[in-house]
Amino acid sequence: MTKALVSLFLTLSTLLLTGCPAPGEHQTITIKGSDTMVQLGQRWAELYMQKHPEVTIQVTAGGSGNGIAALIDGTTQICQASRPMKDTEKESLKTKRSLAAVETPVALDALAVYVNKDNAIKSLTMDQIAKIFLGETTDWKDVGGTPGNIVLYGRENSSGTYVYFKEHVLSNKDFPSKYQALPGTGAVVDAVSKDKGGIGYGGIGYATDIKTVPITKDAGSAPIDPTMANVLSGTYPISRQLFWYTAGPPEGPVKAFQDWVLGPEGQKVVSEKGFYPLKGE
Repeated sequence: MTKALVSLFLTLSTLLLTGCPAPGEHQTITIKGSDTMVQLGQRWAELYMQKHPEVTIQVTAGGSGNGIAALIDGTTQICQASRPMKDTEKESLKTKRSLAAVETPVALDALAVYVNKDNAIKSLTMDQIAKIFLGETTDWKDVGGTPGNIVLYGRENSSGTYVYFKEHVLSNKDFPSKYQALPGTGAVVDAVSKDKGGIGYGGIGYATDIKTVPITKDAGSAPIDPTMANVLSGTYPISRQLFWYTAGPPEGPVKAFQDWVLGPEGQKVVSEKGFYPLKGE
């Protein structure tokens, strides 16, 4: 056997043992999770595959909770999450796969409160929003609007947006029975756009054909719009990071893709999809 063949045999053997791709081998990257982030993830994948035809990227939604479960089970390489992983979820990953969860912020988001475009409301305090979504305030006239029943729309409990809103706005109290849980942020926006009494919540990137409500932290504060400047400065009260999670540090094609997402081209996509880049670029 020639030295060249021996070298090739050893190289291929090493690649097989380590699980690393052989040169020129086609690679598939799987991404699952947040419904809020699915369009963002799909656009990242589309542009990256145009530049890297040797890579196929499969992006599916299902909610942050389902994405995290898939990461724990080993059925996805990247989990998109609009909330941080819980300690119990991290422990499950470590127990099941002997790997630590690695968190990477990939974008910023303002969690906007949506109302119908014809709603006369000018702003709401955090306390008013909480009372509305707890079912304690049921008529728009009680918060300075035109008299009429308030109709609640939002996400289902597998959604990271649902979890974040419940924790940060409702102080972990439960939504009322009349709350209508919908399977995606687009569905929430659609419902509010067709219902003059409707109110909902979701990522700023979905805020089309509805009105976003400026929010005040308390009755004596000025209303704050969910703009990039206000998110970056920390003045908008319900802003958040959007995350990617991997089981252990990303390697190979996954790391290359993540590096691209965090670079100028990937962060430009964040802005194009209506979210906010990490550095406000």
